[in-house]
Amino acid sequence: MLHIVTDGAADMPPEWEEKYQIHTVPVNIQFGEETYLQFIDLDFDSFYEKVAETKMVPKTAQPSPHQFVEFYKKIAQPGDTILSLHVTSKLSGTYASAVIAAEELKDQYNIITYDSAGGSMGIGFMCRAARKMADAGKSVDEIIAYWDKVKADVQIILTLDTLEYARMSGRVGALSAALASVLNVKPIAVLKDGVIEMVGKVRTRKSALKRVLEMSKDAYGERPMYLGILHAHDLDAGKQLLEDAKRVLNVKDSVLTNLSLSLATNFGPGTLGIVLYPAE
Repeated sequence: MLHIVTDGAADMPPEWEEKYQIHTVPVNIQFGEETYLQFIDLDFDSFYEKVAETKMVPKTAQPSPHQFVEFYKKIAQPGDTILSLHVTSKLSGTYASAVIAAEELKDQYNIITYDSAGGSMGIGFMCRAARKMADAGKSVDEIIAYWDKVKADVQIILTLDTLEYARMSGRVGALSAALASVLNVKPIAVLKDGVIEMVGKVRTRKSALKRVLEMSKDAYGERPMYLGILHAHDLDAGKQLLEDAKRVLNVKDSVLTNLSLSLATNFGPGTLGIVLYPAE
């Protein structure tokens, strides 16, 4: 039996986990001395409530190798195959934890670990594609070959409402964050080659969203795509961005979902994002 595993940095609608049989290893979220498991101890509403209550930006920690070992043993039977797809190893140690766990369990399961070189809804789309391919009779090698081909074409573009969270988390350069904070601008970031790059700073939210759409159009042109829209505690803005994107892009299928807690801790509430995934 084939099991598909990912981690809490993957964004996808909650119903995909059951529909496409995708298992998610939760990320550890730390508020001071207290540690919570994403979506087990802490959901979206309680997360933002706790941020407001404590005035504290939490830290995240990747699942440990032991957590992976226990997770794999929970979902699989000896002899099963596990495809374990994870957030870019350049930003997180999650993939390394999975590799260590896979080595420990190599005599019990066939575990193939894979570095997505990306994150967010890009991973979600890759997991969905893998399940559809497996259901169509494709082999694990064919799925891996597909991932190798498609991951370079995944585009992830985000606009942050504030850089304060990113500055404190260390996900962007401190100087860039400090300058942006002083100028009170809206930064635009892309996830490229496994790392987050700040590619622009504009004065207003409206201008930032316009630029995100322009960048999306520049990246894909008229190519058909699967579209993911992400929002961090700003559903109305996410819905509007989805409508605007559908007007200017060749969208075959679209998804609107929350930005995962592991990413929201780094980018902050109000973050909006577009994920473009090839639909050929």
